[in-house]
Amino acid sequence: MKLHLTQAAGNQLITGYGEGWVEVNHIRYTENMIVMPEAVKADWAIGSFDDLSEAAFVQLAELKPEVVLLGTGKTHRFIHPKLSRALTESGIGIECMDTAAACRTYNILMAEGRNVAAALLLYATKDIND
Repeated sequence: MKLHLTQAAGNQLITGYGEGWVEVNHIRYTENMIVMPEAVKADWAIGSFDDLSEAAFVQLAELKPEVVLLGTGKTHRFIHPKLSRALTESGIGIECMDTAAACRTYNILMAEGRNVAAALLLYATKDIND
């Protein structure tokens, strides 16, 4: 799906997404990633939803966003609250949603000037039964 938004000057805008990929400012990424208005961190070394750990959320907390949108892949899944303790203790909100919804929500919040981080788990056909 291609996305269109006009208020992205100087920011990282998710311009498209699909099975196994996300485009940020028309650059395609095929690995799990973190997108923030000022930067793309394409090195988020999380293999899958089941690989999420407290350390992954400590890394997100260190980025100091207002809110983290966790894109959980093709399906909407919830994390155990103990995993996101670092975010909670830092006063950072977290919302879990499927990756497509996280992409759309990120663009809306970013366009509003919010300091949002989208932590995106990409998915491929083999992950459909997650």
